[in-house]
Amino acid sequence: MHELSRTYSTGVIIPMLERDLKNPEISKIVNELNECTYLKKIYIAFAGSERGYDLCTRIFGGLQIPQDIIWCNSAAVDEVFEDLASAGLDLTRYTGKGRDVWIAIGIASLELDAFALHDGDIRSYSRMIPTKLLYPIIEPELGFLFTKGYYARIDAADKVMYGRIYRLFITPILEVLCEKFGYDLEYLRFLQSFRYILSGEVGITTELALNLRVACGWGLELGTLSEFIRNAHPKRACQVDLGIYEHKHRVMTQSTNKGILRVARECFITILRTLTEMYALTISEDALISIAVAYRRMAADKIRQYRAMAVCNNLDYDLNLEGYMMEQFANVIVESGLSYLKDPVARQMPNWLRALSAMPDLRERLQKAGI
Repeated sequence: MHELSRTYSTGVIIPMLERDLKNPEISKIVNELNECTYLKKIYIAFAGSERGYDLCTRIFGGLQIPQDIIWCNSAAVDEVFEDLASAGLDLTRYTGKGRDVWIAIGIASLELDAFALHDGDIRSYSRMIPTKLLYPIIEPELGFLFTKGYYARIDAADKVMYGRIYRLFITPILEVLCEKFGYDLEYLRFLQSFRYILSGEVGITTELALNLRVACGWGLELGTLSEFIRNAHPKRACQVDLGIYEHKHRVMTQSTNKGILRVARECFITILRTLTEMYALTISEDALISIAVAYRRMAADKIRQYRAMAVCNNLDYDLNLEGYMMEQFANVIVESGLSYLKDPVARQMPNWLRALSAMPDLRERLQKAGI
């Protein structure tokens, strides 16, 4: 990596909420990153209060590698967005992690050829995470533009199998959509090729990143894959094994606007929107009902499979809870699908090329305002 870094400047972007600063292992993230001496710069995309920003600055001040702590929701940054709106591109309504990542991508593109992106809630962080994400896209012999990390969603100590959104919703719904719309759709086959498509750990070249729209909701990870397939050939993406590590798990709630169900909702809407954009497929209420019915059958088969896996590997498995979650996910299909039909417009930040055409010095202004 050190040899390659002489030719390709690399860095890391970490979106950070104020609550993430309470992660007891955050000092380990700093220490491990200090071992990645090939990195040119680290960008912390922080969203929170002024007090939280000061704390974030102190915590990551322990980095020996150059860093920018970007206060993404500061008054100065908001003012830049107001000026951008006056220039003809109004992005003031966008909020959330996607907006923070978008800001950091623009600022990082001023200095980097490629960067790794991962969350700040990883409890067992390793210096190998950025290394594994970056190496495939800066090694010229490989020709990759994008890396996607995957990892085991198993807690060996508690004998629990996590990854329920992916196991119980994404995996069966993709199979159902293939049955309904055809196994020859490249987009669906592309999604199915990933070991864990909801992981937030990716590596990407700056040139590609500037061409991608960024989802602002909880469908950021799936939305990034959807944007990739629209802008590059599938063979330019690869996967890397990040091993087993612990991070924050989402909770199950009754509301489709919170927790696991909200993630499932936005992921399904993202898939529907991409299918419509790429293939002009017609999504109707009748189609949503048939998808929901087929999903129940497919998910029930998956539950039997996961139970067998748990038994064979001496893992605890709550069959009733998994069945309950399947029912909730089935309800999400129709509810979120109808919501999509009423408002099919994507909640996405435009790609940076468009933003720069509206305000050529936007990156420099955001850099000055956010630091």
